[in-house]
Amino acid sequence: MKEKNIKKNYIYNVAYQMLVILTPLLTAPYIARVLGADGIGVFSYVTAIAAFFIIFANLGTTTYGQREVSYVQQDALGRSLAFYNTFIFRACSTGIFLLLFAILVFVFRPNWMVIYIIQFIEILNVALDTSWFFQGLEEFGKIVGRNAIFRIINLVMVFTLIKGPDDLALYTLATAVITMMGHLSLWAYLPRYLVKVDRAKLSPFKDVRIIIGLFIPTIALQLYQYLDKVMIGLFVSGSTENGYYEQAMRITRMVLVLVTSMSTVMIPRIGKYFAEGNKERIKHSMYTAYHFAWFLSLPLMFGLLGIADNFIPWFYGPGYEKVNVLLKIVSVITVAISINNVTGIQYLIPTKRERLYTRTVLVGAIANIGLNLILIPRLMSYGAAIASVVAEIIIALVQLIYIRKELDLKVIFSYSGKYLVASVFMFLLLMVEGRYLVANIAATFFMIVTGAAFYCGFLVLLGDSFFIENAKSVLGKILKKFGKKNE
Repeated sequence: MKEKNIKKNYIYNVAYQMLVILTPLLTAPYIARVLGADGIGVFSYVTAIAAFFIIFANLGTTTYGQREVSYVQQDALGRSLAFYNTFIFRACSTGIFLLLFAILVFVFRPNWMVIYIIQFIEILNVALDTSWFFQGLEEFGKIVGRNAIFRIINLVMVFTLIKGPDDLALYTLATAVITMMGHLSLWAYLPRYLVKVDRAKLSPFKDVRIIIGLFIPTIALQLYQYLDKVMIGLFVSGSTENGYYEQAMRITRMVLVLVTSMSTVMIPRIGKYFAEGNKERIKHSMYTAYHFAWFLSLPLMFGLLGIADNFIPWFYGPGYEKVNVLLKIVSVITVAISINNVTGIQYLIPTKRERLYTRTVLVGAIANIGLNLILIPRLMSYGAAIASVVAEIIIALVQLIYIRKELDLKVIFSYSGKYLVASVFMFLLLMVEGRYLVANIAATFFMIVTGAAFYCGFLVLLGDSFFIENAKSVLGKILKKFGKKNE
């Protein structure tokens, strides 16, 4: 197997992650009106509860499996052993937490029973998901190709079947089943990469400590993210505040995909370099990753701030005015998560320093939970948003302090200068446009296009070599392919 192209894999992974998030986002204006803030709140609350079981069923196997496969990409027997060991472990952990979830549902019989029961499918999806294997092999094209069709089916099903608040269960079921179909479709590729393995060589539980070590930062990170919704539900009567918070975070997650998708691509590459002992390639890759994070995260943050007033009113319709302010608050997360994603996920995890990563995430989790307890009772969803932003900033700063002797912080922060200047001027342009444009889809699209064009143009004026060289490279490849088609 030859070394994969990082740029191509990044594009593939962005496409995959965008498919996962974009399809529900495309349906969001329709669902927001059909199900209402209360229905969205119920969906958000129940899925947040189920998410705890999904997280524990997953443990640290996604990162572990991806990392272990990346170490043995060229070895058919090695990657087969890595696959079977990880899959067996995931299947066992899924079975255990399916049983525990069943106890919760059928013994305690909470409200919205049907919605809870449908979550059994989402938990089962943990065992069926093999995307981690293909990510470890850096075969991102296959993941995108096989899932695209099911996401489109999901889009069609929502608009044709969901007609009113009574269809909440149907909406939840459609989402779960389409996800399952996407996971199952990848199984058709597995025989190409796997060979027969002697059962005596299988040892799915030999690395339990390592898996748990990878799981601790995952649970700490995801726990407080889902805990926001649970705590809103506990401290605030009704489901509408959860509905507002969910919609703002959904938009932010979609935007974050553009930056965080690089981590999925870089983990197997850094893991490969680490296994080879190639420290210089690791350092070069990390500086490039930080450069890329600043390049994208800063304009995305200022872009969300600039278009929020124009975007939210037409996208979600009446009754969702609070999402406007929430989106402005959580937009700051794009920069913080981008930086801690590079440091923690792309660097500390592949180089087997998950304990160090765990400490930083736990610090952020404690800060988040403490701030939630103080702010949610007073500010409701605004409080949860502020707590999340502060927690992510803390994680990013603590991680940078830890790696300051290995990677030069001055170099890392020096990359941000031109992008910050260009982003601020872009934001000013968007603010001026927002004053004169009516809130509708055409206006928002115009603002996004002009904002992006202004940002890129400003970088050219500033002579940013990172942007100019990569833009020339991408444009050259497009023109080359276009030329071949016309021959």
